[in-house]
Amino acid sequence: MLITHDTRCALDTVVDLVNTAPEDDTPDGLANLAALLDFVRKHQMSDVGTLSELDLSAVRRIRGRFAAVFAAPDARTAASLINELVAAAGTTPRLTNHDGYDWHVHYFAPGASVADHLAADCGMALAFFVVAGEEERLRRCEAPDCRRAFVDLSRNRSRRYCDSRTCGNRLHVAAYRARRKEAAG
Repeated sequence: MLITHDTRCALDTVVDLVNTAPEDDTPDGLANLAALLDFVRKHQMSDVGTLSELDLSAVRRIRGRFAAVFAAPDARTAASLINELVAAAGTTPRLTNHDGYDWHVHYFAPGASVADHLAADCGMALAFFVVAGEEERLRRCEAPDCRRAFVDLSRNRSRRYCDSRTCGNRLHVAAYRARRKEAAG
């Protein structure tokens, strides 16, 4: 599956957005307006004006809708959720070149809110996976103490953990210790 630079950026953005949601022992990564501003800067989102508390509320709402896409049991459900997100954003594809990047497509209308910007660009990135029959690549970490979202871009669709150096390694070490304890036992 060919993934353009813009699509990859949108995928990274939507994964990071979903992973800002508060979990059992983690705080809300978008707890306040300053956190939203940091998120926008980190992801170098263009054409975002002055942000307000209304923007923060709207982004939190679409974050939950994107989380539902990652939890969708099948392509039909994922497609329905993505269609709702993209339609509500008033998607307006247009070619643009800015900030040193060659021609690429923005899916949000000029002057769109940050929530509509995220819904349009990130929704379209996820739509490409459904169209390609690759929606199973939109996953949640299989570590029992982690449910972070990620996109499995491995060649054979075998990635199970959000980060093999943390979650994957931790589980492999725990399994190794359990085998050693049982063998010594």
